[in-house]
Amino acid sequence: MTEASFRFGTVGSPTSTPKKPGGSVGAVLQISELGLNALELGWVRSVRVSETTCAEIKAAAREKDVALSVHAPYYINLNATEEEWPKSRQRLMDAAHYGNLVGATDIVFHPGSYFGQPAESVLPLATRRLEGCAQELQEAGNPVILRPEVMGKSAMLGSFEDTIVMSKAISGVQPCLDFAHLHARPGDGSMNSLDEWRRILEAYGNALGDEALRHLHTHLSGIHYSEKGEREHLPLEEADLNLSAILQALKEFNCGGRIMCESPEAVLDNDARLIQKKWLEL
Repeated sequence: MTEASFRFGTVGSPTSTPKKPGGSVGAVLQISELGLNALELGWVRSVRVSETTCAEIKAAAREKDVALSVHAPYYINLNATEEEWPKSRQRLMDAAHYGNLVGATDIVFHPGSYFGQPAESVLPLATRRLEGCAQELQEAGNPVILRPEVMGKSAMLGSFEDTIVMSKAISGVQPCLDFAHLHARPGDGSMNSLDEWRRILEAYGNALGDEALRHLHTHLSGIHYSEKGEREHLPLEEADLNLSAILQALKEFNCGGRIMCESPEAVLDNDARLIQKKWLEL
């Protein structure tokens, strides 16, 4: 693969985005100014964007060659109660609808919680609900990929295995691999060696095909964790995450797609460029 096999950017607007023009258009322009070429729009509280604004963002991204994705609202739960599920579903569908209007190709979302149930009891319901969402989008001609994110706490629906099960079962669904969450979820410092990252990518390719490895959508940052998993994101240079091993494994498996930095705001821009720099050095 060439050095352009990955696009690099930030989850949410770059910290250095100026107030004018500001907003998502300003974020797109600033991504380009930083020498990056991808942006994950942080619609994490709600989806409040007009069709006119979508067109403006889409035009800016096209002009600057910035690939867009969307992080859907946090309040989505594939394991919600029957009463709460319609609201969760609507949040995901709104993110997908307006994400498509803005030119985003991927919709990242948190799958939800086990609520103390074993994964094998939760996955059939979660998969059935997500399949219904994906089918509705496909019938509407909406080509976005729904990406359940690998979550950093063991109590949360969204282990690596969970996202693979859902992705194998449903057309139009692929995981969002969050490397920090993969490292934090066991809570014991594991999932951090070159061999462990190789095994993850091998399993990903075996389950979803080599082509899926060429179109990864990933999150990357440092992370602070306990025995229960993720606590907070950290700057890469303050964390024990083995960035070099991750990048080496991605190179060995000829991976491509997007690597989106999710470091704390104070270092977000610099960490995104640090990841890009280290990749290009490979």
